[in-house]
Amino acid sequence: MRDPTRPRTRVALAGLFRTALAVAMQYRASFLVESAAAFGGALAVFLPVIFVYRLAPGVAGWSQAEAMLVTAFFLVLQGLVGLVIEPNFSALVEGIRNGTFDFVLLKPVDAQLATSFQRLAPARGWDVLAGIGVGVWATASLPLAPSITACVAAAGMLAAGLVGMYGLYLLVVCSSFWFVRVDNLRYLLGAVVDAGRWPVDVYRGVARVFLTTIIPVALVTSGPAMALAGRLAPAFALQAIAVAAGMLVVSRWAWVQAVRRYGSAGG
Repeated sequence: MRDPTRPRTRVALAGLFRTALAVAMQYRASFLVESAAAFGGALAVFLPVIFVYRLAPGVAGWSQAEAMLVTAFFLVLQGLVGLVIEPNFSALVEGIRNGTFDFVLLKPVDAQLATSFQRLAPARGWDVLAGIGVGVWATASLPLAPSITACVAAAGMLAAGLVGMYGLYLLVVCSSFWFVRVDNLRYLLGAVVDAGRWPVDVYRGVARVFLTTIIPVALVTSGPAMALAGRLAPAFALQAIAVAAGMLVVSRWAWVQAVRRYGSAGG
């Protein structure tokens, strides 16, 4: 039996995207400045890898092309976080402070869905495009072209990693229902995520476990790169799926508990 709410959810989601894009594009000068900043940020991610491989033929067993794949997926992650996650969760924190979150709860769609897609930062899309460009160049530089199976595995790893990162950011933002001021915690998370720009094999012991389970940024960056390079271990792929599912379930549970606790700014 078909779920009658699915068409309404798709229509609502499309409407949220259109509205968010229209609002974001109102200020064209700001868009241009942010685009220039995003371009500079992409260069700041790309150039250090080039400099490192001028001094060493390989890092932790990764060739330059393989490391550039990690850089490409890191740029995609950075772009998607800046494009969708950060503006929406910043709006959520502000809405909890001033009470405008009440209006989100009155909308005829799931509050988590509405909260996740009510704002966009289009300028950060340049990071995603830069990541795609670097990824195409790096893939063409591999000794062997990736098979269709490898490409599907890379897409699956990317999706699993993004789901895990979304759940992690949602968990952090849910704490604002209790503590309100969580800006420092979000900035700290962003700083830790920056470690994902390097291949996961650079890290050992606790650091590696941390970046593949607690802060699963390596699943987004190194995981797809491993798949395209033909070095993805089945255990690592299964770990990505388990972490993504766990983060999604735990973050949804935390969201439901947080909304139940919410009493509005004036309540």
